[in-house]
Amino acid sequence: MRALVQRVSEASVRVGGDVVGEIGPGLCVLLGVTHADRAAEAAALAAKVWHLRVFEGTDGRMDLPVAEVGGEVLVVSQFTLAGDTSRGNRPGYSAAAAPAVGEQLYEHFVEALSALDVPVKTGQFGADMAVELLNDGPVTILYDL
Repeated sequence: MRALVQRVSEASVRVGGDVVGEIGPGLCVLLGVTHADRAAEAAALAAKVWHLRVFEGTDGRMDLPVAEVGGEVLVVSQFTLAGDTSRGNRPGYSAAAAPAVGEQLYEHFVEALSALDVPVKTGQFGADMAVELLNDGPVTILYDL
């Protein structure tokens, strides 16, 4: 399971021109699920994102997690994070989870993160989405479980 996490001032997802998810300050998480992933990885990754200390504390250091600053999280499914370019320039996606499994684990990640008491918004799994975000920092972290 891979998550590309960006600290944002704002972020939104549109499907067919309609906003389906939108947040203010917080984290935008692009989530990729592979065929080898299980619910335990989704829960563990949700906890890592929740604990990620990338927001500035009073001393100016990045010491605080999203919940402590009153931030939100936007989670967007991104199967292309499972892409493999080791054999050329065209990515192969054989490592990506089948859509039914990917959606189940994506939803498990969202539920696990929501249970940690942070507001979570989402994109629409499997849809052609337009994601807009204003990266704050820039701060971008890649988790690869």
